[in-house]
Formats: sequence, C-alpha cells, structure tokens
Amino acid sequence: MTESIIFDLDGTLWDSSDSVAEAWTTVLRQQDDPAISSITVTKENMFAIMGKAMDEIAAILFPMLNADTQMELLQKCMDHENGYVAQHGGSLFADEMVLSDLAKNRRLFIVSNCQKGYIEAFLTFSGFGRYFTDHMCWGDTLKPKSFTIRELMTRNGCTDAAYVGDTQGDCDASYDAGIPFIHAAYGFGSISTPDRVNASISSLDLLSVTLDKL
Repeated sequence: MTESIIFDLDGTLWDSSDSVAEAWTTVLRQQDDPAISSITVTKENMFAIMGKAMDEIAAILFPMLNADTQMELLQKCMDHENGYVAQHGGSLFADEMVLSDLAKNRRLFIVSNCQKGYIEAFLTFSGFGRYFTDHMCWGDTLKPKSFTIRELMTRNGCTDAAYVGDTQGDCDASYDAGIPFIHAAYGFGSISTPDRVNASISSLDLLSVTLDKL
C-alpha cells in the first residue's frame, strides 16, 4: 500500500481562481503606471498560468517589465492574495469525509508551485489542516516542483509516495522526483503522455481504490 499521498493544490484540492484574480486585480488597480493599472486579471488568465512557478507567471503577466520589477509587482499581488483567499476561498474538490478516510491509513502532504502563505490560506479557509502532515511550496525552495517534492519527502522520512495532480507539469515533476503519478482528470489540465500515467481519477473519493491498484 502506498504509504503517503502528496497533493497538488490548484486544480486538485480546490479552485480559487476567482478569488486570486480579484485579489491581483485590486493590487494592479492601485499602481501608478497606467499600463499596469489597466490590467484586469481574469479567471481565464488564472487557468492559463495555474501550476507554473511564480517567476514564470510574473513574466507572462507583466512582459513589459524587467524581471526584478515583474517579481516585485507579483509579490505585492501575492501578499494581498494570501489574506484575501484565506477569507474568500474557492471551490473545494475534496470534502472532509474523503480526506478523513484517506488520512486513516496514509500520511497526506501538499506540494504546490505557489508562494509562501498560500497553502496556509487554503488550510485556513477549508479547515482541513488536521488531515495534512506537512506541506512545501515553490516559495520555500525557489526550485522546480520535482525538487520540492523530494525535499518534502526527505524532511518527513517518506520513501513510498504517489503524487496527485492535474497538469502535464505535475506529471513531469512526479516522474522527475521518482514517484508514481495519479492524474486528477477533473482538474484544470490534460496529460499528453498518458502512457506514463499510472492512473487517472474522476473524483477524489476514488483515490483510495486507485492507490490500492498501484
């Protein structure tokens, strides 16, 4: 039996795209540069960048700025976002009963390409903190997701895990980290290399059955 489950966050455990788009747009409206203050971040924008590292997102959203200024502006957006998302949240893809059942036999973790404080915002809004042993993000390591997965596993003495995510990037990171991948087919992304995917699930309540088959 797979001892641990490591979850992606956006598109796997929840969808906070509306709240994040609103939070970022609020910050951009406050900027003096008209080229920036006129930008409206939409839910569709969020879907296009979900799962990417934060420096990649900054380059996509603010191509008119140099790299340092891109990250300074994105940091302002993220600082406002964490508090906003903790209060307004998003649509949860997992209910408490599912996570409670999974946590009876396995340790649960989260690894996401997000900033520090975002996973905590999810746990605050959802109330699911007691079901997760640990979490780590891009903001902690400033490294690719595969590195962050291995760091979290090392920190927790985890030698047998599977990663659950919804995008090709999640799939690649999982295999680069040397662990099985389970595709959350209900999420934001698709997988272009299905032959490499160990399993696919249509809802999290099917995860236990899928893990038992790995």
